[in-house]
Amino acid sequence: MMGEGDTRNVLPDLVPTLAIDPEEQFATRAAWLYFVAGLTQAQIGKKLGLNRTRVNRLLAQARDQGLVQINITGRLASCVELEEKLKSRYGLEDATVVPTPPNQELIPQVIATAAAAALSSRLKDGMSVGVGWGRTLRLSIQSVPRRQLGRLSVVSLLGGLTRGSAMNPHETASHLADLVGAQCYYVAAPALTDTQSTRDLLMAQPMLHEIFERGAKVDLAFLSVGELTPTCTMTRVGLVSRADVDSLTQAGAVGDISAHWIDREGRIVDHELNKRVVALSPEKLKQIPCVMIASGGKTKAQGLRGVLKGGMCDVIITDEQTAQSILAMETE
Repeated sequence: MMGEGDTRNVLPDLVPTLAIDPEEQFATRAAWLYFVAGLTQAQIGKKLGLNRTRVNRLLAQARDQGLVQINITGRLASCVELEEKLKSRYGLEDATVVPTPPNQELIPQVIATAAAAALSSRLKDGMSVGVGWGRTLRLSIQSVPRRQLGRLSVVSLLGGLTRGSAMNPHETASHLADLVGAQCYYVAAPALTDTQSTRDLLMAQPMLHEIFERGAKVDLAFLSVGELTPTCTMTRVGLVSRADVDSLTQAGAVGDISAHWIDREGRIVDHELNKRVVALSPEKLKQIPCVMIASGGKTKAQGLRGVLKGGMCDVIITDEQTAQSILAMETE
């Protein structure tokens, strides 16, 4: 994942150039689906959750504003096309592709803004939400509007860090729970143990067994994908060493999901670190009704592609260049 740089001083200058009016988003999506994909207004309405009158007005707006000429010229046109390709290629429920900012370090923030909106729109009274960890998730949750939801629960899907960090899975879950007035469930164990036997002993404890049973039954899981580089988040927080990075690479790993290292096809690699992880397994993730992944950046493309190929994602929020890289891998 990206470094922990403070972007607060530079974001105000860039937000006006990166922000896209919600009306333009709807108008561009409607125009692409109508003029390029050939959907009827009724089909577009169903896809976007709008009535036909609203779709008709959006198409008129797209024409009036010059978004539709011989082709669609809206700023999101290429992103919409990538969204449709991702959904079609990987059988996704939904996809959101945001423009890649000129400053690559701002990718997590730009994705987080879109992810916060996507997550917030899906939160309902009485549901349960599983949460992972990482910088993008932390930034996303910071942008979720505060509101009180009845009988909502938040479950951390992996153990915690043994040293302080704003990205600690416990902090991520706790923050979301506080924003929506939910009950929060933590994994009272480290994310990575010293030996497999220690991990097995912990997972057999009734308290942890109950938490992971609860985690496996959530309605929605909100996660990110980690990269595998010498400076990735896992190394910066002390979960893996530089030597581990080398051996994981030799084992075919390209990234991690829920602290489990996977290859480019989404298979868990045969590595001793995967036998020491205290987290919900990728196989259990596949059984959750909706897994939402928010990640981007060129170093995460292979990991994201692995998660998509492995069927561990239902909704993806990423950036344009990353989406292009993922799709390009399918033709290699």
